[in-house]
This record gives sequence, structure tokens and C-alpha cells, in this order.
Amino acid sequence: MVRYSDNLRPVLQSLKPYVAGRGIQEIARAYGLEPQSIVKLGSNENPYGPSPSVRPAMARAPVELYPEAEDFISALAEYTGFSEEEVLVGSGMDGVMDTLTRLFLGPGDTSLIPTPTFSYYEILTRLCGADPTFVRRGPEFQVLERSARGAKMTFLCSPNNPTGNVLEEEDLRRLVESTEGIVFLDEAYVDFARRSLAGLVREYENLVVGRTMSKAFGLAGLRLGYALAPPWIAEQYRRAAPPFFGLTTTSVAAGVAALGDLEHMRRSVARIVSERERLTSEIPGARPSQGNFLYLETASPSSEVAEAMLGKGVIIRDCRSFRDAGLHRIRVTVGTPQQNDRFLEAYREICTSP
Repeated sequence: MVRYSDNLRPVLQSLKPYVAGRGIQEIARAYGLEPQSIVKLGSNENPYGPSPSVRPAMARAPVELYPEAEDFISALAEYTGFSEEEVLVGSGMDGVMDTLTRLFLGPGDTSLIPTPTFSYYEILTRLCGADPTFVRRGPEFQVLERSARGAKMTFLCSPNNPTGNVLEEEDLRRLVESTEGIVFLDEAYVDFARRSLAGLVREYENLVVGRTMSKAFGLAGLRLGYALAPPWIAEQYRRAAPPFFGLTTTSVAAGVAALGDLEHMRRSVARIVSERERLTSEIPGARPSQGNFLYLETASPSSEVAEAMLGKGVIIRDCRSFRDAGLHRIRVTVGTPQQNDRFLEAYREICTSP
């Protein structure tokens, strides 16, 4: 009898699927809760949503036509200060990274990944047939590795997901200068941080900085990502990217509209940062974060804490799925003041009650 499954690539046997934050409808059904009563703080979404101009722009988008990315790329170039030639776009930053890894990684290659961090870097490496090398971060979650020599690609995240700390410029320069490979710096959360290191792309031919429209711009459901890259990488990216870069007509319209209303984005970011600092001050032992989330240590196993939170209608992230995060870490997204109050009430009851 033919076993068609034998056609699957062997690498899939070692692949752990990406674990996303749990959804409102899923929890409502599982716990018998009303969806509108649930507070979702497990996926680092923006609770204030996109600019009011986004939905009208989407409604006007000619969905019978294939997307044209030029206006989106032009708006990104204006926003970032990079030339259009240096701006890459894709279906979420995941889509951008997927194309980039296929440019550089193959069987026998290695990638360098400081952990804990975003697990998709490992998945992309393995799907290319390459082998990830993991190096644990230090006690302050800093990158301790002094050299990326031998790695075809190095994946860094700043602010790092899930720990919330940023990469120092001197550490990035050291790693970029230590390797003949490509360094990818994930700045998905940079709009909530004090500074960006994207300007170094102009100095180094082997540095790419990835960004997303999902967080600060509130467009998580539309999957819009981009990167800033040296022209020689950008040229090859455009050769290998999927048709229309995996974008849609409506997502392009939304991206252009969101970038045309930076005041809304900056206002929502300021509110999130203010609430982040409030949460940090009200939770004993909370570490500073420069993302739109906090990374908290729990006395009880994180699985038990996350489950107890779900019973109270609050979704947070159990960080066991992050390699090297251990069994006592949770991540909570910064929500609106009302959402954060719900979280604090549940957290105090579950984690600080005698």
C-alpha cells in the first residue's frame, strides 16, 4: 500500500509548531464565559486599534484587482527615512523572514539564536534544512555571545519577545562585525522603546532590520510586515518574494491609511507606555520592559497561573513554549486601563494571596 506521507520532508519530525496566544472564542467555549467579558492580554495586540481612517480606506479598496504595493512602500520609506529601494514588504514580518531565510539558509548551514526569544526563528531555520544553534541569554536577559562567527544567519530581537529588554548598540555592532553571515534584527516592538538601531543598516552590508504594522499601528489582523535592508539584499528579496509580496488590496490600503495618521499611532503608544509603567510599579518584582508587555516570574508553575487566569476570563501567555524560558514565566500584554485593572485584580488573587 502506498504511503503518501513518505513524501514529507524528514525535518518535519523535529519541528515544533508555533504556539500562538489563545483566542477569545476558544476560551469562551471552553470556560462557558461570555466573549465580551473576556480580557485578551496574551498576544501583544494594540487595544486601541488602528487609525479611524483605516476602515474607510479598506472599504474603498478595489478588491477585484490585485494589490499594488508602491504606495505602501513609499509611505514606509517616508516614515522610516530609508529609500524605497531599501524597503521590503511582506505578509507580516513572518512573511518577510520566510523569504529572507530562503535566500540565505540551506542544508548544512547554521543560525544563531539567543534564547528565550521568538520561536519562529527556529522554525524557519529548520524548514530551510539548516540547524539552529541556541545560546542562553544572561541573568538580565542580555545577549552574552561575543561572536556570531560561523552562523549563516543570526536572529536578534529588540525589544526581545518575551523578555522586553533591548539590545545595546555596542552588542549589535560587535555581533555584526564578528560574522560573515547575515544578522536579522527584529524590531517588532521598537515603537514602544526608547530607541531604534535601524540606522545601522546604512553602515553594515550584512544587517537587516524587520518591523511590523501589527503592534503600534494596530493592524495585527491584516498581516503587514516590512524590513529595511541594504540594496543588494533588497534586490535578491524581490526576486524570491511571492507574487505581490503576499499582500492584499485591502491590507495595502490599510497600511497606507495607518501611516498617514501617525498622530493616532503615537497617541496610542503613549497610552500603552504609560500603562506599562503603572503595571510595572504595581507588580512586586516586575522587570522593566520596553515592549507593550511585561515578563513576569511566578512562584507557582506558569501553566497553573495561566489556567487560573483563564478561569477569571483573563488571557495571558504561559511562556513554557519559549525555549529556555523555564516553567515559571508568564507574559502579559499591556491593555487599556480597565483591562489592566482586571488583570491586576486576578493576578493579586492568584499570585500574591497567602
